[in-house]
Amino acid sequence: MKSLAERPENPVVGVSVAHEHAADHATGTALYTDDLIVRHQNVLHAWPLQAPHAHARVTSLDVAPALEVPGVVRVLTAEDVPGVNDAGIKHDEPLFPSEVMFYGHAVCWVLGESLEAARLGAEAIEVQYEPLPSLITVREAIAADSFQGRQPTVSRGDVEIGLANGTHRFSGEFEFGGQEHFYLETHASLAYVDEGGQVFVQCSTQHPTETQEIVAHVLGLDNHDVTVQCLRMGGGFGGKEMQPHGFAAIAALGATLTGRPVRLRLTRNQDITLSGKRHPYLAEWDVAFDDDGRLQALRATVTSDGGWSLDLSEPVMQRTLCHIDNAYWIPHVEVNGRIVKTNKTSQTAFRGFGGPQGMLVTEDILGRCAPLLGLDPTELRARNLYVSGQSTPYGQPVRHAERLAEIWNQVHQRADVRERRRDIEEFNATHTDTRRALAVTPVKFGISFNLTAFNQAGALVHVYKDGSVLINHGGTEMGQGLHTKMRQVAATALGVPLETVRLAPTRTDKVPNTSATAASSGADLNGGAVKNACEQIRDRLAEVAARKFNIHPDDVRFVDGKVTGIGFHDREMPFAELVHDAYFQRISLWAAGYYRTEGLHWDADRMQGEPFKYFSYGASVTEVEVDGFTGAYRMLRTDIVHDVGDSLSPLIDIGQIEGGFVQGAGWLTLEDLRWDESDSPSRGRLTTQAASTYKLPSFSEMPEEFNVHLFEKATESGVVYGSKAVGEPPLMLAFSVREALREAAAAFGPKGHSVLLASPATPEAVFWAVQDARRALADDGAKRPHVSGGGRSDDGASRLGASGQDRAAVMTVAESAGEAASTEEASAEASLTSAAEDSPDATAATAR
Repeated sequence: MKSLAERPENPVVGVSVAHEHAADHATGTALYTDDLIVRHQNVLHAWPLQAPHAHARVTSLDVAPALEVPGVVRVLTAEDVPGVNDAGIKHDEPLFPSEVMFYGHAVCWVLGESLEAARLGAEAIEVQYEPLPSLITVREAIAADSFQGRQPTVSRGDVEIGLANGTHRFSGEFEFGGQEHFYLETHASLAYVDEGGQVFVQCSTQHPTETQEIVAHVLGLDNHDVTVQCLRMGGGFGGKEMQPHGFAAIAALGATLTGRPVRLRLTRNQDITLSGKRHPYLAEWDVAFDDDGRLQALRATVTSDGGWSLDLSEPVMQRTLCHIDNAYWIPHVEVNGRIVKTNKTSQTAFRGFGGPQGMLVTEDILGRCAPLLGLDPTELRARNLYVSGQSTPYGQPVRHAERLAEIWNQVHQRADVRERRRDIEEFNATHTDTRRALAVTPVKFGISFNLTAFNQAGALVHVYKDGSVLINHGGTEMGQGLHTKMRQVAATALGVPLETVRLAPTRTDKVPNTSATAASSGADLNGGAVKNACEQIRDRLAEVAARKFNIHPDDVRFVDGKVTGIGFHDREMPFAELVHDAYFQRISLWAAGYYRTEGLHWDADRMQGEPFKYFSYGASVTEVEVDGFTGAYRMLRTDIVHDVGDSLSPLIDIGQIEGGFVQGAGWLTLEDLRWDESDSPSRGRLTTQAASTYKLPSFSEMPEEFNVHLFEKATESGVVYGSKAVGEPPLMLAFSVREALREAAAAFGPKGHSVLLASPATPEAVFWAVQDARRALADDGAKRPHVSGGGRSDDGASRLGASGQDRAAVMTVAESAGEAASTEEASAEASLTSAAEDSPDATAATAR
């Protein structure tokens, strides 16, 4: 393979082109999985029977009444499964469970002539349950010792020595919520059996190969008996990496048993109550700084809520531990990860895949500690950024660390941070009940699958006799523009105009054994494979042209649909003519391409190695305005500088950065998943199961001024045409929103006041943070000692606590390791509510 990064003359990559189906999306002509049912006759519709218990044993199941409902054709139960009754890769997800593991768990599925018939049939089924004790919260699961999966640790140095030698030491905990994917297209599958007995599944899936494998093992078939096609998805965000498999298996099972096509499309309510979300976390930490505010040591335990089964919780936790450092050098580190098992939906992949959760822990620590160190939070972050020659806690060198500083400085200049800070000071001085603040946060995100084997891809490229090109690759299109980029890669590699290249839907019988379109690696992996296939064809064509031009094949050039020789100015031939000649010389005009990411190694047992091909860098500046009466806020302006290497498609990349940022801001400020934690019969029910109760970011939540700049002169060697991934890293740029809200709330209080802010930082949470800051300002010092810069109160420590309905946060401060409060003391402090306000050395504020 020729150089991956080198670009030829007049490349099609790097040109701003629209998403290849943007007009189809906007006009409604783009087809999705559920639209395809009109092409089939006698389609059956599937509807689940969902259990009304968080945890229960199914003691009896009588489906006979359903079969009496007009239009009901069949009820699918465990007895109908010819293969393995399991929809997961860990064999811990029964497709038809005998034990209900979360509220809304599907016990069986009804097939009907219409969706209404299937729904009525499900209502008619008689089922008896034996309720069992349930665990809903992370803290309940920890107390019950309900853990699942591995418990990895990432470490470097000697954390005890680092903590002991730190001049300023802080400890605390931080609990934050998950996130619903809320893709526009819910989970959908359409399955039928063709005349040869092959099971064909149209599926909205990010991982067609794994969907194929799960369907095959449920049906007791070989993989070659099942073909899965993904035309496109109406959004995925990781939620369609693992979760579609069971739904596809239900449709395929119904099709094989009835001989009729079966359509399964979840309603929005079903999708939210049946499918997994981003993992919520609880972090307990102990950190130390030196006198200059530089991090010395971090010891932490991070616990994720995995829900009822493992799904992808183990690799999600691995990435959390690999990203807890974010963009900061920490000499001594020991971070332990663990996953609790609760009676909730099985939490799964979500854009960032655990990385955002780890990075948020450290950003929250820095935001809390900066005032107590007497430093501006932006300055504290700047002092701790990685520099050249340093490596991550798991041993990977941070290549191009100098880009972090360049991006940091560039975003400051582009956002005019210094001048705007002066404007903010003037505004705050003249507005009693409104405050503005500005925050700057960095991003360092590793690109590749942690599991090394997944870093491979294939492609199939056909050049037809008329010179037109058809490409097929293993990546899936979920709106992120992957197919557009792959067309640009193929056009560049073959030296043809973009309009001559068409892309076929992703199918398992065209490119086998593919990895999920995930980990931000879709363009890197599939782009490498497409480029490889195109270069095979181009090299064959070059030999034909070389004979015609009487030059060496290496001197043949393919540019803009024309073929010529190096230095030629008066002789060329159309690409289509060369292809025609090659065909009559019996030269192959198609090729299977392959790519594997080189230079990767990861030891999951030791949590050591170099799992990432490179790091994507970025930084963002966000200014907010907070209303002190309500906690309501506005995002006034956001400036972003982000590193995508040499962009394959600038317009697509800017859109991805904007979308990722807004989705991250939604997670951090608006999107608040709530389960019923009471002891009522509805315990475990997700109460935020519709757009009416689950707040999503919209145009009104976007920054009023939004500036995105792609970092320039950033070629990344060893990656397709020098580009970098763009899917996940921009989501973490939204940390600047949350940190700006923290600083705005702190502006209502005294200088040096440390604000504890719940996540998501809803207006209610911001209101309570403002109230806490105002109390601190009004305090005369006797009731609530104030600590600044690691100083000591009368009893040697100041405890800052925040408690809410279901989450708590607390921090203890000490001048030296010997005076730091223990984690147990911190947890006890977090349990205090209004009574804590009367304590001489503590305060509590409701976190919501």
